[in-house]
Amino acid sequence: MDERILKWLYDIDEAISEINDFLDKIPKDFYEYKSNVMLKRAVERDLEIIGEAVNRIIKRDETFLEKISEAKSIISLRNQVIHAYDGISDENIWSVLINHLPKLKSEIKLLIIENL
Repeated sequence: MDERILKWLYDIDEAISEINDFLDKIPKDFYEYKSNVMLKRAVERDLEIIGEAVNRIIKRDETFLEKISEAKSIISLRNQVIHAYDGISDENIWSVLINHLPKLKSEIKLLIIENL
């Protein structure tokens, strides 16, 4: 595997771990998340990093569209966070964190292991 792709996979894994660390410090409650501006900004930044890394991976090797579920949605979320910041829905971000991030973490861990 291309060393850059492996580096970006590690970046995604680290960003997901940071988000999980942030969320471990509060009750897993949407209203706690919504009321904590600093937490929301930190999570959004890590989502930007994840989306940018996925975007770079896909540009380098399109076969990762099949290896990373919802790759296009991840990139789209990154674009929304960066370019449409005033339209970000806390509910949407929370849903991503609770419903989609665990699956992405598993996929990324597997890709890293397979390519060491």
